[in-house]
Amino acid sequence: MREGGEVLAAGGALTSEEAERLGAQYQLIVSAVQEVLLADDSTVQLAVGCLLAEGHLLVEDLPGLGKTTLAKALAHALGLDFRRVQFTADLLPADVTGAIVLNRDTGEPVFRPGPIFTNVLMADELNRASARSQSALLEAMEERQVTADGTTMRLPRPFMVLATQNPFDAAGTSPLPHGQRDRFMLRLSLGYPTRAHEDRLLARDASVAQADNLEAALDQKDLNALMDAVSDVYVAPAVRGYILDIVAASRTHPALAVGASPRGALALRQASRAAALSNGRHYVVPGDVQVAVEPALGHRIVLLPGSERSGTGPGEIVTDLLHQVPIPGPETVAGGPGS
Repeated sequence: MREGGEVLAAGGALTSEEAERLGAQYQLIVSAVQEVLLADDSTVQLAVGCLLAEGHLLVEDLPGLGKTTLAKALAHALGLDFRRVQFTADLLPADVTGAIVLNRDTGEPVFRPGPIFTNVLMADELNRASARSQSALLEAMEERQVTADGTTMRLPRPFMVLATQNPFDAAGTSPLPHGQRDRFMLRLSLGYPTRAHEDRLLARDASVAQADNLEAALDQKDLNALMDAVSDVYVAPAVRGYILDIVAASRTHPALAVGASPRGALALRQASRAAALSNGRHYVVPGDVQVAVEPALGHRIVLLPGSERSGTGPGEIVTDLLHQVPIPGPETVAGGPGS
């Protein structure tokens, strides 16, 4: 039986053969995205894993590094509906969720769905909107639904918010409150491409290598099977303990004012499961946790005033947490259901 996501518990009976097959399908998606996005493998693997784990993704980076391409490529590589909303200071919540309007033919009020009714919603420059407009996403991100005029409407599956923001241009922005940042499963940064990637970008035919031209790598049935399988990847008690030890260490770290939340522990577990499945494995190993820990926890921790001025950032803190926590032995993590 699948989990409801409330506790850290072992997954269902995913066999090693099924995991290998699904891992190959996972890599088909990654390869499709990399046809148009020249980014490092780890970043693309994590972004795909975030969607398959049914999480939301926050991409913080400078303009022109491929954030929109990533969002479009994820959607089109899976044959999903994609919408983009440019968040600005004058954006209203109804511009995102939809509004009650008067039907001219009948004279009756009807709900006009907003762009949030999609599979992949790109919330571009989310921090440039007011706090009120930012909060329009909260119910959708947490409950996968939108409520208007007392009526609750379910969102399609999958539903992912891929939000972007430029961390180096704070003029005229409203920083995301901690409660909203905590709802993003992962935070990623694309960074500048390597010289080889940038040379390929300059050499290729721009009219061909467009995200809009991508064909779906999987059909809806295979996509559903992959999303279901993420929650069936086995997490041994020792690995759950490893996750809990990392989260607990964040709450007592001397440089942190706020450590990772229980939602952060759940996000780290799910991201680790997706990392395991990407490697064709039906169980999580500590290396999967280590790959996912900074993207899953870096945006949830809050540094004490002055820590960033001393050169300490979330990345350094997470590295320190990994050094503090003992790694489970290989004999304690393998096996489980389906082995």
